[in-house]
Amino acid sequence: MPPATTEHTAPEHDPTTAAGSDLRDAFGRVRTEVAKAVVGQEGAVSGMIVGLLAQGHVLLEGVPGVAKTLLVRSLAAAMTLDTKRIQFTPDLMPGDVTGSLVYDASTGTFPFREGPVFTNVLLADEVNRTPPKTQSALLEAMEERQVSVDGDARALPDPFFVAATMNPIEFEGTYTLPEAQLDRFLMKLTLDIPPRDVEWQVLRRHADGFVPRDVRSAGITPVVGVDEVVRAQRAVRAVGARDDVLAYIVDLARATRQAPSVRVGVSPRGATALLAAAKAWAWLTGYDAITPDHVQAMVLPVWRHRLRVAADAELEGVGADGVLQQVLEQVRVPI
Repeated sequence: MPPATTEHTAPEHDPTTAAGSDLRDAFGRVRTEVAKAVVGQEGAVSGMIVGLLAQGHVLLEGVPGVAKTLLVRSLAAAMTLDTKRIQFTPDLMPGDVTGSLVYDASTGTFPFREGPVFTNVLLADEVNRTPPKTQSALLEAMEERQVSVDGDARALPDPFFVAATMNPIEFEGTYTLPEAQLDRFLMKLTLDIPPRDVEWQVLRRHADGFVPRDVRSAGITPVVGVDEVVRAQRAVRAVGARDDVLAYIVDLARATRQAPSVRVGVSPRGATALLAAAKAWAWLTGYDAITPDHVQAMVLPVWRHRLRVAADAELEGVGADGVLQQVLEQVRVPI
């Protein structure tokens, strides 16, 4: 299912090369493995995979207890990628993220000790609980795929993927993410309270002995590694886009800037982010070029955190998702 809660779905796909199909099947198995631990969040799982393949980063928002952290840990367990976790707190320092120079008494030198950011998959837990100075340290890593310490730039591993969690209802001891940092996230996925039948399945698994702190106990097996991820990312970049579909993305972006309830619309960088996510979703669904359906399926997760709704509209209950749904209904779709 698409990584967004949306009525738009991709049409039936055409068969492509056997090699590409095998690679796509491998990422389909990733979703199957994650489902062994995470119940009822199929859209978020697909969104995480889209973010990884599009070489972007993902922000997960939801109330405590909806499996945000478990989702990231389960995804990492389904892939043989190096994974590290940072619990963001108000006293976390930039060097705790990037690493720092540490004095070695035996040699009298200051060698660099790598921080947890030097990994393939970084779980940034409760990212809005750390001050702006530490948030900015993560910002360079996300955008430049490197960290600068004492004037030296040090490249991060490839692939490098940040999955950050954020609690939308707790405000005490939190710091608002700057718009510049929000813009560095390719997608923002919202995890809602599951329906009754799904919540029953969660309890059934716990009653049968599932331990969330040990995702391996759910039987998750790694099915892709670094080589498969890099190959898939290369295949995603090769997905085509017709001129009229590119024009459709531009028209959607311009429509957000002209919406009366919007203070700040989507920037050109937001348009390129939508293109990247649409290409990843097209590849996962077996297409060699994006269609308007792929674009529509990605609009909400890619743009909801880039929109700034006017204060008076917010007081009337207008949200970013509602504005984007209206834009999708109003902009002409290319045939």
